[in-house]
Amino acid sequence: MIEMNVSGIALDGITRSPIALLKDGSERRALPIYIGQDQAKAIMGALENQTPPRPLTHDLMVNIFEAWEMNVTRVIIHSLEDNTFYALLCLQQGENSREIDCRPSDAIAIAVRTATPIWVMEEVVAEASIPVDRDADEEEQQAFKEFVANVSPEDFIRGRSSKNNEESSS
Repeated sequence: MIEMNVSGIALDGITRSPIALLKDGSERRALPIYIGQDQAKAIMGALENQTPPRPLTHDLMVNIFEAWEMNVTRVIIHSLEDNTFYALLCLQQGENSREIDCRPSDAIAIAVRTATPIWVMEEVVAEASIPVDRDADEEEQQAFKEFVANVSPEDFIRGRSSKNNEESSS
């Protein structure tokens, strides 16, 4: 799994639909997730530390968790099927833990309010993410190609022999 952070809310240039943007720690990959207007407002409000005069739905959920001494331990975006993302909201209450099926937009809105980490399965990132820093990606690919072009089987044998010699001298 890859930990991702909420980068912000964007609008699709054609449909004007809101998109939650998640980025990995190196900010090299972004995962765009289309969401509804209400969820976009809820996420933006939490990102901007706005406090509504009355609790909105996600604030209410967080208040219920706190009242029942439940912690949101993490959000997991675990799959993508037919252009629909699926997520789990992971809760802990004492020794008991539960994973609750959740729309990613709601999970993200709760995660932002509770400073909870958001994890995305590698398969989902590989399938749906977009490169943010193409130059760095190309440099990394080129460096790997150069490494592979210049490595031989003997390099691995020598590396293994050196390691064995170090272990036997300890």
